[in-house]
Amino acid sequence: MRLANFPAFAALFGMVFAASVSGLSLTDFISAEQARTLLAGETPVVTQLKDPEPQLLPRHAGLKRHIDALRQELDPGMMVETLHIYEKPREVQKTAWSASEETALYNSVLALSTLAGLQYFSASRGVMRTFYETSSVIDNPTAKKPLPDPVFTRPPDALTVYARQKDLTFGDNIYQYDFYSAPGIMIFIQQNLTSLTAGIIPAVGKNKLRSVVAILDAGEYLLVYAASMAKTVTLPGMKERVGNSFANRAEAVLHWFKDQADKAFSKL
Repeated sequence: MRLANFPAFAALFGMVFAASVSGLSLTDFISAEQARTLLAGETPVVTQLKDPEPQLLPRHAGLKRHIDALRQELDPGMMVETLHIYEKPREVQKTAWSASEETALYNSVLALSTLAGLQYFSASRGVMRTFYETSSVIDNPTAKKPLPDPVFTRPPDALTVYARQKDLTFGDNIYQYDFYSAPGIMIFIQQNLTSLTAGIIPAVGKNKLRSVVAILDAGEYLLVYAASMAKTVTLPGMKERVGNSFANRAEAVLHWFKDQADKAFSKL
């Protein structure tokens, strides 16, 4: 685990988000139609398997900058996006999250061990299936010594942690997680440091996956944007298989976030 020392990035991030987030609502980030869809309980999912471009990306300069940089770096051949809203408990419904709420939420998202046992719907099998059998923070990708989930008294601007996660579909793998925090937003980005295989079939090469979860404070709600982008192996049907898997897994991660947010707010 290491605190990232990115003074130029931090300065730029601070400039982008210097304005107060008080008074923000869902429609500051998404269209009125999208807001109505989310408030009706629907979860939009967009899967693109050729020349993907963001379709559900919230209007947020800092988040767009991250997504643009990842797309340029990876040149993905597949992208899955989804949106979700989390209604804050009545006692904390404010125009912006407080320092204690932000810290509790940040630490809950950092708790990667809680991903162990997470269930998702397997489209290929037609049943619920375990996502990660095991999940733990490790000291580094070489030694792989398990560490407790990190806890902070205040969220750092940038943080990198490594995790070992055994996925019942793609095997036992090492990931890098980069966390970013600024007023009104948290972003974490997962990158695979080992190749993902489905049985003996290669699916996604080393460093060819980026999964992003962004949490935006929207007054009474938290708006959650999740996206996975990858350069997949070009075997017949593999891109479709990976795309369907990532779409279902994104929904599982959103349910995990809801549980983590519930825990965070209940401790305040």
